[in-house]
Amino acid sequence: MHDHAKAHLDLNPATGFCRAHELNHLLLGALYAVSRALSRSLDFGGTLSEVLRVLAEEAELRHGLIAVVDADSGDLVAHAAHLPEAEVLPDIRYASGEGVLGRILDKPRTVKLVRVADEPRFLNRLGVYAPELPFIAVPIRIGSDLKGVLAVQPEAPDEGLLDERVQFVEMVANLIGQNLRLATEVEQEKSHLREERDALRRTVRHQHGFDSMVGHSALMRRVFDQARQVAKWNTIVLIRGETGTGKELIANAIHYNSPRARNPMVRLNCAALPENLLESELFGHERGAFTGAVESRKGRFEQAHGGTLFLDEIGEISPAFQAKLLRVLQEGEFERVGGSRSIKVDVRVIAATHRDLESAVESGDFREDLFYRLNVMPLFLPPLRERIEDIPDIARHLLGKIGTDQQRRLSLSDMAIRRLAKHAWPGNVRELENCLERAAVLSEDGNIDVDLIQFSVIRERGLGRAPALAGTSSPAPGQAPVADLDDPALSERERVVVALEQAGWVQAKAARLLNMTPRQIAYRIQTLGIEVKQF
Repeated sequence: MHDHAKAHLDLNPATGFCRAHELNHLLLGALYAVSRALSRSLDFGGTLSEVLRVLAEEAELRHGLIAVVDADSGDLVAHAAHLPEAEVLPDIRYASGEGVLGRILDKPRTVKLVRVADEPRFLNRLGVYAPELPFIAVPIRIGSDLKGVLAVQPEAPDEGLLDERVQFVEMVANLIGQNLRLATEVEQEKSHLREERDALRRTVRHQHGFDSMVGHSALMRRVFDQARQVAKWNTIVLIRGETGTGKELIANAIHYNSPRARNPMVRLNCAALPENLLESELFGHERGAFTGAVESRKGRFEQAHGGTLFLDEIGEISPAFQAKLLRVLQEGEFERVGGSRSIKVDVRVIAATHRDLESAVESGDFREDLFYRLNVMPLFLPPLRERIEDIPDIARHLLGKIGTDQQRRLSLSDMAIRRLAKHAWPGNVRELENCLERAAVLSEDGNIDVDLIQFSVIRERGLGRAPALAGTSSPAPGQAPVADLDDPALSERERVVVALEQAGWVQAKAARLLNMTPRQIAYRIQTLGIEVKQF
């Protein structure tokens, strides 16, 4: 009879009870340690190594091995092991039915060997398992799918408590299976999010790419070429131009075509906030810095770390705040409001303004040193009236966006396009978009003709009044003329209205002023949607 069997037969019942109680207490503590190890991280490889260490040091189960099922071959491949004697895990695999572990591939159930030497199919490829000791191998499952095997060897011969150890190893294998399932789900979700992020990045890059920007005039081609060049570097850019010329679009294009495109693009309109809020918004604040600051908050500079910060309407900030901004631009560091710790950031700044900063510097409203710090690479966006040849393409592009919002197809007539091309556009592209959206709302069938093109009543360049619109009243006859018929800023409709006003709304007189025949002016009145006044 084997020695371990004799030991089992000679075991005193009282001693056996104590040993069982001691083992259960030991395994309970080890199970708690295993659960903690599994809950610390979703790094599956590192977590498994920690679990095997716990089994060796706290559960008297040495030489732990975890083999996982290879998705391509279907073999069991050694993935993690607790081998103090070896620095590197050997490349070991088991085909279906090969050895004790390979049998589990065929029949996923627990294998319990009272003594390794008694099992001829035991291969011992790791070369560390003692022949006289027991061996336990348990399948690791996710649901009904076999994902791997957990194998261990108790440190002492069987003392009649091997079943308790087997049950413990099965519990550990179950915990590993749950951890593996969670890690797999998290990795799948991360992979899905990475794919979605990359797709969004491609979409954003395409939307903000220079090729997608509308404008073929020589002025705009020069702007695009300069923006492409400056996008490669971290140089500060100052985008200048009238309101509504598309300064933010150029800033977006620079960022999303730069090496910083994978990092944040953060925006702030400096004219939208009073100075005390602007400082907190840009630099952040510490808890208790002011009434309502119930917690610390990062500012736009910190949010843009590694990326780009777009400061629109930079010319509107006060001289006191200009000094604080200058320090950040020069040193790359600042303190939060209510804080004393300097925070360093890596941020590329793109600023924009419609103001004449040179005049502001001369008048003392804008710091000269800040102006030179910002004006490293100026980009000048021309107003819409200086690139009339771009208006048809821009109008069609904007109409496509409006049609998408309204879920219908919109079109512009040739006369409507000519009408747009003759307007002075004091509000630039923003005014053009509003004009087209207004026309689209008024169009029942989606076709926009000249009669639906109505301009803003705020002002028109070259006129001292709001333009007359179809259906609105005009000055009474005999009033002084409000504009010169030869004014190049007048559109065709405005010239006809001014001539009619000067002629007291007598069409024949107005026709002579315009060098037209009565039939021609009658046609213009009809096509331009002018309401004829009766006196």
